[in-house]
Amino acid sequence: MVFSSITFLYYFLPLCLLCYFLVPARFRNKILLVFSLFFYFYGESKYIIILIFSCILNYYAGQLILKYPKHKKQILIASLLINFGLLFYFKYFNFFITNINHIFQTNLPILQIIMPIGISFFTFQATSYVIDIYKGEIKPAKNLLDFATYLTLFPQLIAGPIVRYETVEQEMNKRTTNPHLIAKGLKRFILGLGKKVLIANLLGSFAEDLSTLVTPTLLSFWLKALAYTFQIYYDFSGYSDMAIGLGFIFGFHFLENFNYPLTAKSITDFWHRWHISLSTWFRDYLYIPLGGNRHGKKKQIRNILIVWLATGLWHGASWNFIIWGLYFGILLLIEKFILQKFLDKHKILGHISTFILILLSFVIFETDSIADIIFFFKGLFDLTKPFTTIETNFYLKNYFIILCIAFIGMGPWLKRLYNKLNNTAIGQKILNILEPISLMILLFIITSFIIDDSYNPFLYFRF
Repeated sequence: MVFSSITFLYYFLPLCLLCYFLVPARFRNKILLVFSLFFYFYGESKYIIILIFSCILNYYAGQLILKYPKHKKQILIASLLINFGLLFYFKYFNFFITNINHIFQTNLPILQIIMPIGISFFTFQATSYVIDIYKGEIKPAKNLLDFATYLTLFPQLIAGPIVRYETVEQEMNKRTTNPHLIAKGLKRFILGLGKKVLIANLLGSFAEDLSTLVTPTLLSFWLKALAYTFQIYYDFSGYSDMAIGLGFIFGFHFLENFNYPLTAKSITDFWHRWHISLSTWFRDYLYIPLGGNRHGKKKQIRNILIVWLATGLWHGASWNFIIWGLYFGILLLIEKFILQKFLDKHKILGHISTFILILLSFVIFETDSIADIIFFFKGLFDLTKPFTTIETNFYLKNYFIILCIAFIGMGPWLKRLYNKLNNTAIGQKILNILEPISLMILLFIITSFIIDDSYNPFLYFRF
């Protein structure tokens, strides 16, 4: 079940909210657990047992670490092996076998494995819980029901953000909801839904249309790279906005996952702003345990490359994701050891070069094979191609407005204008009247698009 569907918006969510707010507070975790399990079952009925197993495994791993501190390292290792073993089997086993067959000319069988939706997200969330208990940073959940509610919460279950237990520990059994927080959550949810349906989906269609050109042009390749970048950003950040908004409605405060990353002044800055919950997970649970930058430059370079290889693999069992991860790892090393002072001094040049490098990265991200990556990069820099054609101009004209909206929405400018208006008495009065009306109109437009449009994927569900 996806958030941008009629089933979720007008059946599942209203029924969930009705049940949640009708029951006494002590039963609300149970309501969330039941609806979250149904939410997952609706889209992944076959593999819900994996999610339930993860709940049981990691809850009891945490309990055993607390009960048997002398053996906590062995318990931690066992739980990590099982968690990542399942992740490897479902996500990477066939990729591994395929490459073994290719390298050694063997004929090992490829299994018919379907990857459970969101397994990367809930595996990382579960392992962070066990590791934090091992490190003494959190106490285990009071009971299995509370932990299962935390791990299966449908707002962030299948596409993040990765919520650590410490973030919601206090709110699991003691949280408050009020009209202000619910209104804040609904607003955030609707705006995120708009980003997904009205911007990401349309730009996805733009990229598909550009793929059908009879004569690909230099401009069409760059427009396609731009469409990919905006589509991925608005798709994933829109989902995060919806998850955070739903969290507010239920009384949870999830951490922000995006902070206008396409306005970054460097690649380092970009990864401080993009998919923050993932980059901080790798920092805290892989980079720092490997030694971080504490043991000399050579080991720091090794650690950075390991982390970015892992980041690429996390996104998918495919060579394009591995290349994508190492691409960023190498760029970060170049910045850190060569270009950082230059970029700090020339900020405008930093913004422009970073945006271009991000565009190129998402070409790698969205392209299926190495051959396709090479073909696309040739298209981007082949000056023998015509710059544009009537056909390219036709599609650019059709999608020009949505591209302009995407450019405006990628930065904090509208938010700043909103805050300035809201800080004045007259502006606050105007916003109090116009905001709810605008959100209702926006929801109506979104619903119309959902009903009418067959192109409605969530890109990060595959991770």
